[in-house]
Amino acid sequence: MNLPEVIIHQGKLHGSIATDYGGNKYFKFQGIPYAKPPLGELRFKAPVPPEKWSGILAATKEGSPSFGRHPFKRNVLIGSENCLYLNVYTKNLHNESRAFHPVMFWIHGGMFVFGSGSAEMYGPDFLITEDVVVVTINYRLGLLGFLSLDNPTLGVPGNAGLKDIVMALKWVQKNIRQFGGDPNNVTIFGQSSGAAAVHLLTLSPMSRGLFHKAIGQSGSALNPWALGTRGVKQLAAVMNLKGESEETVFERLMGLSGEEILKIQENIYDIPFPHLHRQFGFVIEDSNEEAFLVEHPLDLMIAQKNYPVPFMTGFVTAETLHFTFFRDGELDIFEEMVPWNFGYQKETEECKAVALKIKKFYLGDEEASKKNVLKVDQALADCGFIYGIYVTAINKADVSEPPVYFYRISVETKLNYLKEFFGINLPGCLHSDDIGYLFKGFTTPKIMKNSCEDMAMRRIVRMWTNFAKYGNPTPQEDDELLGVLWKPTTKEEINVLDIGKKLVLTKNFQIDKMKFWDKLFYDSPGGRKYTQ
Repeated sequence: MNLPEVIIHQGKLHGSIATDYGGNKYFKFQGIPYAKPPLGELRFKAPVPPEKWSGILAATKEGSPSFGRHPFKRNVLIGSENCLYLNVYTKNLHNESRAFHPVMFWIHGGMFVFGSGSAEMYGPDFLITEDVVVVTINYRLGLLGFLSLDNPTLGVPGNAGLKDIVMALKWVQKNIRQFGGDPNNVTIFGQSSGAAAVHLLTLSPMSRGLFHKAIGQSGSALNPWALGTRGVKQLAAVMNLKGESEETVFERLMGLSGEEILKIQENIYDIPFPHLHRQFGFVIEDSNEEAFLVEHPLDLMIAQKNYPVPFMTGFVTAETLHFTFFRDGELDIFEEMVPWNFGYQKETEECKAVALKIKKFYLGDEEASKKNVLKVDQALADCGFIYGIYVTAINKADVSEPPVYFYRISVETKLNYLKEFFGINLPGCLHSDDIGYLFKGFTTPKIMKNSCEDMAMRRIVRMWTNFAKYGNPTPQEDDELLGVLWKPTTKEEINVLDIGKKLVLTKNFQIDKMKFWDKLFYDSPGGRKYTQ
């Protein structure tokens, strides 16, 4: 069998052939470099365009992910610093068809510290049945992707990992036609921190014109875990360089191996709980021509400085159950639910009073226990994920001409891969379970035709790809597979599509909870400035 060949700006490459969920062939091109390897003096710096090659590049094997740990085998180290690669999956090459097809550009999650675009997790077999071109990428993570220094002479202002994503989008604009993709119809979509990246890309001047629609799944730049920390205070302490200058810390880091950098990274206390300001995430840079972001996302949103594109966002019903279900001992964790960006000092009476309000709102007079773990989980999910997603959706619906579609995923089948992996027997769709309905991965079970798994997966794939094609997830009222008209949300009418065993459009879902968090935020030291 002849291998598929493509000529792009960097040179000639050949890929391989695979079979999709429907039994039809598609072409795989994996491990394509979209930037120069970020090694040596390029470590921690903004990405540099890729170099050309001579001969034919064998794009038949995935490129290395960013150095880190395997998402499910935490004792296994994977990847390298040379990680700026992408994969393209397509049914139609430019030399076979004159038609160009919508492009879906996937940004993986992992709290900006782990993960990759690998087909081990993100196989295109479901999405590609709807005749779209799928692109998945690796980008720098952890210290390698999100180190941020205050000294401008060191050339490390932060957000290198996000700038990698922009570089990959530029690569798509330049080369995707050769794979049958339409550079004028690119949809970015991502989950968790990948969704926060999607939101940030709609706000960054650096990414204007590089995409045309956006989907954020279970994440927002407004979530308290998304914003990282500038400077080296925590880093210096872990490196036994407390009190030393940024220059000294940077010089030491430049002399370390990737393994040594990962060891330092893992010694920094960095969990995605709302009360902690994490080390690794996006930062607000000082103004310069190469900055990714120079204002806080909420300030940009209020000032209507966003990139107006059709937008789809939402959440799952049990966003944090994998945290609360396995929590040892005390479940009265309401002080940990007071977001750090609300501006309260930890362990003060003021902070404890806010925690008590949260507890009272969600539990009433009950005490937190395994018996009401779902109520505790709902509180944690609302403050850690859903409130930020809600504010993002409502703001975009209020100031943007293009439509905004809001959803909640409640479906539970064997494709809820994280729930199946952990063996959680409580009701709800877990954070990341939605991935199992969009991508084929190593946990995907055999799917029987017309089973509940098959129906749910095909519905979600149809809506996501419809959005990529038309900017509308339900453009045809007579679509028998969907059987619903998904109305955009507005500030006055918050339409939310519940994606369960059936598709049901609801209005003003959870509005009482969102108003509760609105009041908590605007009454807080961090929120008062927005009411003045």
